[in-house]
Amino acid sequence: MGLASTPSSSAVLSTSLCTARRSSLPPSHGRRHHLRFLSTFRKCNLNCQKPSGKIRGQRVRCSAVEVENDIDDEACELVNGVELSIGEGDDNIQAFLFKAVKNNNGTGVLLLTDIFGFQDSATRDFAYQVACHGYNVLVPDLFRGDPWGKGRPKTMFEQWLASQDPKRVARDIETSTKWMVDEFTAAGLSKKLGIMGFCFGGGRVIDILAADEGGCFSTAVSFYGTRMDVSAASKVKVPVLFISGDNDPLCPVSVLNEFEKGIGRGSKVVIFKGRGHAFAHRPGSPEEDVDAEQAFTLMRTWLHDGLVVKS
Repeated sequence: MGLASTPSSSAVLSTSLCTARRSSLPPSHGRRHHLRFLSTFRKCNLNCQKPSGKIRGQRVRCSAVEVENDIDDEACELVNGVELSIGEGDDNIQAFLFKAVKNNNGTGVLLLTDIFGFQDSATRDFAYQVACHGYNVLVPDLFRGDPWGKGRPKTMFEQWLASQDPKRVARDIETSTKWMVDEFTAAGLSKKLGIMGFCFGGGRVIDILAADEGGCFSTAVSFYGTRMDVSAASKVKVPVLFISGDNDPLCPVSVLNEFEKGIGRGSKVVIFKGRGHAFAHRPGSPEEDVDAEQAFTLMRTWLHDGLVVKS
């Protein structure tokens, strides 16, 4: 299907969130993973379950999205993953880090998941595809081991969602952000971060950017974000790429257009005609595969322009 888009203006950076208190890594994990951006992580299987405190698994390989001509198969194979425990005490959470090895561009992306959580195979597959293009991608467990299960009765959804305290989720995202900043600083790499999210995570991208006010994140991508607060748009200080379908009742096009106008700064809305919710990371047909690949290319270009070109 075709797509339509509308552009806006340019980004401003400030220093609000990054200058706040930083949480250090717990001894059992901090020493083990610190400064590893410049070396190779031990390999981890995409399907590993709850962490045992040790890094496990095997090298991940590219699959669904075709590797572009400038990224060869060998570079793509050198994407390593590690399951981490970050933060301390009540702020301790699990996360998964995908790290480009051969073609690492020294920038990081925080990926906020949909309701199915950080261990979901579609989300991890998308994350390592992003890493194939040179990024360090951190995927935190936003639901503390209690993501929405596909087998749960839909009548229980609102009850489950209410159990996910928004303040706790925001704090966990802040913990993840600070971990990335600490790692990048220690490794002498760029402190510039991008943030992206799907569905639930796509909505939280806006919340986080409004609180951050340009302090840590310099660009963002929101895929069909849900439950987004339009009043927060004026507080967002970086350009946001919004990707969605025109057949998605959970993310109305009219709402996205309001965000584009409210944020400005070069923000852009791209709408895929005939597409519903989650098509970009959970395509359900050959036709959706085509649009998912195009959405991925748009996202990749947006990240490159916002993180690599401007670094």
